[in-house]
Amino acid sequence: MKTVQLFSCLMWAALTSVTAVAETTAEDGVASDISSRPNVVIILVDDAGLMDFEPFGGEAKMPNIQKLADQGVRFTNYRTSPLCAPSRAMLLTGIDNHLTGIATIPEVLPKAHENAPGYSMALEPGVKTIADHLRSAGYRTYMTGKWHMGSRTVAELPISHGFDRSFILDASGADNWEQKTYIPFYLNAPWFEDDKPATLPEDFYSSKFIVDKMIDYIDEGRTNTQPVKTAKAQQPFLAYLAFQAIHIPIQAPPEFTQNYAGVFDDGWHALRLQRWQKAQTLGLIPKDAPLADMPEGLRDWQALTDEERRYYSKTMMVNAGMLEAMDHHIGRLMSWLESRGELDNTLFVVTSDNGPEHNDIGSRPGIGLWYATQNYRRDIATMGEKGSLVSIGPEWASAAAAPSKLFKFYSSDGGIRVPLIFSGPNVPAAITRSSFGMVTDILPTVMDLLNLPIDSPPLENQALDNGPDAVALTGRSLGPVIRGNSTATYGPEDVMAIETAGNVALFKGAYKLARNLPPHGDRIWRLYNIETDPGETQDLAVEEPQLLQDMKAEYQNYAKTFGVQEIPEGYNLITQLNINTARKYLKNYWLGFGIAGAGLVFLILLVARKLLRKLLG
Repeated sequence: MKTVQLFSCLMWAALTSVTAVAETTAEDGVASDISSRPNVVIILVDDAGLMDFEPFGGEAKMPNIQKLADQGVRFTNYRTSPLCAPSRAMLLTGIDNHLTGIATIPEVLPKAHENAPGYSMALEPGVKTIADHLRSAGYRTYMTGKWHMGSRTVAELPISHGFDRSFILDASGADNWEQKTYIPFYLNAPWFEDDKPATLPEDFYSSKFIVDKMIDYIDEGRTNTQPVKTAKAQQPFLAYLAFQAIHIPIQAPPEFTQNYAGVFDDGWHALRLQRWQKAQTLGLIPKDAPLADMPEGLRDWQALTDEERRYYSKTMMVNAGMLEAMDHHIGRLMSWLESRGELDNTLFVVTSDNGPEHNDIGSRPGIGLWYATQNYRRDIATMGEKGSLVSIGPEWASAAAAPSKLFKFYSSDGGIRVPLIFSGPNVPAAITRSSFGMVTDILPTVMDLLNLPIDSPPLENQALDNGPDAVALTGRSLGPVIRGNSTATYGPEDVMAIETAGNVALFKGAYKLARNLPPHGDRIWRLYNIETDPGETQDLAVEEPQLLQDMKAEYQNYAKTFGVQEIPEGYNLITQLNINTARKYLKNYWLGFGIAGAGLVFLILLVARKLLRKLLG
C-alpha cells in the first residue's frame, strides 16, 4: 500500500512539474509572440469630407497624415454612414449599425423607434469591438475622445467594451476649450474616465488633450507593470483616438487659423470648382465627370455683404486651422512613439466618420438667448478662440463635400464618401486603391493585417462561433487589396447598403440606389451610375426601370435582414432634431422653468391684488 501511495505521489509531483513547465513555456511563448506584433493606432476625424484631408487634395496643412498616406495605402472609394454614432459603431465592431444597437443617433431618433431592436442607442449584447478582439489576443487597449454610444450605465461605456483605459466624451460634440456643451440638447459636456464622470484640465484643448491622455495611458501600461510580469510591458497596444476636429463648434488656436488668411476669400462657389478640378487631376473622379449643383435655397457668395463674406471666410480659416492643429498633435504622438523605437512597428488607420457638417448653429430659432446663457460669442476677431461658437454652414459644407453631392446626414456621397488610410507594417507604401470599401471593413482588415483570428462568427461562415449570442461580422477584409493580391473586395453582384434615419445608399457594381429625406431630400428613390457620374447628377430611374426595381428589392431584403425600422410618415431630420432638443432642454432646465413660472404667477397675483384693492378703493 505504501509503495502504491509513494508511486502516486511521485506521479502527481511529476505531472505537476510537467504542467508547470508547459504553462510557463506556453505563457513565455505567447508573450514572445505577442511582443513582436504591431501596435495599432486608429485615428477618427469628425465631419471631414474626402477632400478635406491634404493627401486627398485639401487646403489644410496636414504633414503628419500626409506622411502616413505617402508611406501607406489610401482608399479613394471608401464609404461610411452619414451620421457619427452609427459610423463609430460599425468601425469598432465590423457589424452593420442596426445589429450593433446604434442604428441612428439619439438627437434625431423618432419616438416610434425608441427601444426598438437595434435602436437602443448603445452597443447591445453579443456585439464585440476591436478592443474586445485585440485584448483577447494580448493587447492593451485604450481610447480617448468622442464615444457617443451611451453612458446611462457603466455597461455602455468603453470600459465595458474591451478598453482597459478610456477618457471619453459621450455626446455628439462639445466645446474644444472648456467643459461645456455646444447645443441645448445637452445640459453639460459629459466626459468620463473609465467608469466615472471626469473633469477636464484648465489648459484643455481637445486635440492636444486627446493625444496627451493617450500618451499617458500607453506610458502607464509600459511602466506600471509588476516585476514578475515583465513580459506584460512588451504587450502591444490599441490606441483609438476619436478627435472632436472638425465637428461644431469649429475652434482652433489662432496660430493655426492665421495660416489660411485669404485662402477662402473667393467663396464657396470657387472652392467647389477648385476641388472638382483637383479631384479630376488626382484621379478621384473621371475626367470631366459632372459636378452636382449646390442644394436649392443656399446663398450666393456675391449676394453677401462685405461683412458677411469676411465672417464666412474666417469660418473656413478656423476649419482648416482646426485640421492643422489636430495633425500637429498627431505628429506629437508619432514623435513620441519614434523616440521609444515603436513608430515603425505601429499600424495606423486614419479616416473620418462622415462628410462635412452643414448645420449653421447660429441660425436656429431662439439660439441667441441660449448662447448668452453659455457666454458664447460669434465675432470675427476672436473666431475659433475660447468662448467662440460658430460653424461653416451649408454652403461651405457643400463646397467641402465636392466633388460629391450634399453633406453629412444625407446618403449622397457628400455625406458618406470620406478618406481612408492604412499605414505601417504589412502595408505597401505610396499606393492608391480605387476599389470599394465600407466602414464595417476596418475591423476585419486590421485583424487580417495583424494575422490574428476573429473570435466571432463571420456572416457567411460560422465555423469560428463564439457562442449562440455572438453577432456576426458584416464587413470584409481589405487586406488582399492592400497587399495587391486582389483588385476588389466586392464583386459586381455584391450588395452593400447603408441606412440611417431614413436616408439610404445601396451599392451594386457601378450603380447606386439613393433616397434622401427632407429638408435637402425629396423621399424619391433615385438611381445613379457612380463610376461615370460620381456627383449623382443624372437620375437613371426612368431609363433603367427594371434595374431600379431590382435594387429597391435588394434594399427591402437588406432592411428585413438587418431590422431597419420604417421611418415615420413626414419624418424630417432637422424637425426631429429640434423636437428632441426641445424635449431635452425642458428636461434639463425644468427646475429653472418651474421657479421662473412660479415667480411669474406670484408677480401676476401681486399685480392683480393691487389692482383689485385700487378698484375696490
